[in-house]
Amino acid sequence: MVASKKIFYYGEDWLTAGIALQLVSGEKIGRISNKCRGNIRRSQEAVAKIVDKGLPVYGINTGFGPLCTTKISKDETNILQNNILQSHSVGVGEPIANELAKLMLILKLHALSKGYSGIAETTLDRILWHIENDAIPTVPSQGSVGASGDLAPLSHLFLPLIGLGEVHYKGNVINSDALLKEVNLKPINLIAKEGLALINGTQFIAAHAVMTIEKLHNCLSHADIIGAMMIEGLQGSIKPFYKELHNLRPFKGNIHVASRIKLLLEGSEIMEDHIDCERVQDPYSLRCMPQVHGASRNAWLHLKELLETELNSVTDNPVVIDEDLTISGGSFHGQPLAMALDYACLAAAELGSISDRRIYLALEGNSPGVPKLLMEDSGINSGYMILQYTTAALASENKGLCFPSSADSIPTSLGQEDHVSMGSISGRKALQVIENVEKILAIELLTATQAFEFRKPMKSGILLDEVHKAVRKKVAFAEKDRVFAKDIACGISMIKSKEIVSSINKLIKQQGLSLNTPYSEEFELY
Repeated sequence: MVASKKIFYYGEDWLTAGIALQLVSGEKIGRISNKCRGNIRRSQEAVAKIVDKGLPVYGINTGFGPLCTTKISKDETNILQNNILQSHSVGVGEPIANELAKLMLILKLHALSKGYSGIAETTLDRILWHIENDAIPTVPSQGSVGASGDLAPLSHLFLPLIGLGEVHYKGNVINSDALLKEVNLKPINLIAKEGLALINGTQFIAAHAVMTIEKLHNCLSHADIIGAMMIEGLQGSIKPFYKELHNLRPFKGNIHVASRIKLLLEGSEIMEDHIDCERVQDPYSLRCMPQVHGASRNAWLHLKELLETELNSVTDNPVVIDEDLTISGGSFHGQPLAMALDYACLAAAELGSISDRRIYLALEGNSPGVPKLLMEDSGINSGYMILQYTTAALASENKGLCFPSSADSIPTSLGQEDHVSMGSISGRKALQVIENVEKILAIELLTATQAFEFRKPMKSGILLDEVHKAVRKKVAFAEKDRVFAKDIACGISMIKSKEIVSSINKLIKQQGLSLNTPYSEEFELY
C-alpha cells in the first residue's frame, strides 16, 4: 500500500501547502533521504565539537534569552535542553485541531532535516514515528508572540519526546508516558542544542498559514460560483466580465475571476433574456466581483508565495553552518508571515462583506420577477429576511477581527526580545474569519438558489444548472417559513465538503471548457 503512494523527502523536496496537506492526510508518505541524513549527522557532530571546545555559543552551552551570557558546563548541556522544553510549555486555551498539530510536526521535521540545526538523527526519526502513527501531541492555542519562534506551542508539541505532555492516539487523549509504554519506546534524552532547535521556529504560524491557504482557496472558488448564481438570479449584466475590460487593468486576480464568472454564465437562457434590458448597470456587489474577489485572490497568492519560502527555510536559532561558524540571528521571527496573514484575513473578510451585500440585494425585490424577501406570500411569512441578519452579524464580527495583529508588539524576555510579530494571533484570527465567511457564503448559496426558482421555465447554463440540482437535492424550495437553521447547516456542509467546486471542475473537464486565463496554474492550491 505504501509503495503505491508518492514519497516526499523531508529536507530535500520542495514543500508546498498542498503537499503538506497530502502528508497530513496520508496521500503522500514522508521519508528522510540518505543525503539529508548525512547533513543531519554532520551538523550534530559540529555541535558536539563545539561543546568539547568549551567556547561559548548561544543555546549550546549558554542560557537562553536574557541568560545568553550565562555559561553552562559541558556536563549540564543535556540537562539544559530537557529543561527548556518544560519551562517553555506555558500554553493556555483550547487545544488546536489535530490536523494543525500534525502539520506542525511535518513542517518542523522538514526544516530540521535540512541539517543546520544540530539535532540528532534519532530525534528526527522519533518525530517521523509520531507523524506516521498519528500520535499527535496536544498543543494549546494561546501563548506564542511569534518571535524567538512559536516557543510555547512548539514546546508542548515536543514534550512527548521526553515522556511528558499528552497525545491524541487511536481516538483517545492519553499521557505521553502511557503511550511510550504501550508502543514499547523510551523517552529521548536530548543532547546539546536539541531542545532549542525543537522550540525555535515558526511552525505554529506556518501551520495556520497552510490551513488559511487551503480554506481561503475554497471560499474564493465558491464566492465566484455563488456570485455568478446571484447575477443570474437577479438578471445582472454579463458585460462587466468581458476580458476586453480587464485587459485594460490587468491584475491577475481580476482577470482570473472575470473569466471564471463569464464561463459560469455562458449558455444561460436567463442571461440571454436580459440582453435588451433597459438597466444600464448593476450595483457594485454584482458588477465589481472581479475587482473585489480578484483583490482577495491577489492577497491569497501573496500569502502562498511567501509561505512556500517559509516552508522550505531553516527558521531556528542559532544556525549551525559548521563547527567554526554558528550564527545567532533572527530567522525565527514571524513577521514575514504575520503581515501576510493579516492581509489574507482582510481578504477573507471582504469576500463575506460583498456576499452579505448581494444577499441584501436579493431581498429588496427590485429585480423584476423576484419577489421581496424571496417569497411570494410575504407578510404572514418573513421569507429570507432574517437570514441576512445572520450574515450581517458575521460580517460585522469579521470587521472586528481584521485589526492587524502584526501591528502590535509587546517586549518579552526582559527586553532581549524587544520586537515580536504576534503572528500566531494573525493565523488564528484568519481562520476564525474564514470560518465565518463559509457561513455567509452558505447563506448566499441558499438565497441565490431561491432567486433562481423565479426565473423558471428559463434555464441556467450547464455549469450553474449542476449547482442548482446539487442544492435542491438537500434543500427544498421555500414556499413558506420554516426552520432555516437546518437549511443553513446543509449549505455550510456543502461549502466545507467542496462538493460544488469538485462537480463544477469535473464538468468543465468533461465539456472541454477552458477558463481562458494565463493565471489558472498560479491560483491552484497544489
